[in-house]
Amino acid sequence: MSPDPALNKENRTMNRRTLLNATIALAALAPISALAAAPIKATLYKDPSCSCCEAYAKYLDKNGFKVTVIPTPNLEQVTLAAGVPKSLVGCHLTKLAGHVFEGHIPAPLIKKFLAEPSSAKGLAIPGMPVGLPGMPAMAGMKAEPIAVYLVGTPKPVVFATVN
Repeated sequence: MSPDPALNKENRTMNRRTLLNATIALAALAPISALAAAPIKATLYKDPSCSCCEAYAKYLDKNGFKVTVIPTPNLEQVTLAAGVPKSLVGCHLTKLAGHVFEGHIPAPLIKKFLAEPSSAKGLAIPGMPVGLPGMPAMAGMKAEPIAVYLVGTPKPVVFATVN
């Protein structure tokens, strides 16, 4: 018994529609996925003699960022002018996407901050705690949980904790 010609035509039409819709959807998503794959441009301001900042810039480069490093003799002035309070000053200042990131902040936290709408200026890890990207713990040193603060809030607010 041969298949019903009307049913066969309906299946071909359905398959063509499905294929056409899938093609349109993929074409529409292609530019979005291309943008997601593009590295995020960042500028890192650092003390000219600091080597841990170079290691951090390389870490960011490997994690979806394109970092330009600028040795900055007056780093504290640049950091304070960017809106980072003195109590949150860390090792270096990174500017990207209109925000500021002070210290050795892990890339996933920067991306999380950028993905979540916020009125904050950015994030900060004060000082130079060990156990962060660019600041590995030395033998015998134990990394403690580290608070990551929002920058640009009236009082310090913890955004995340790095363990």
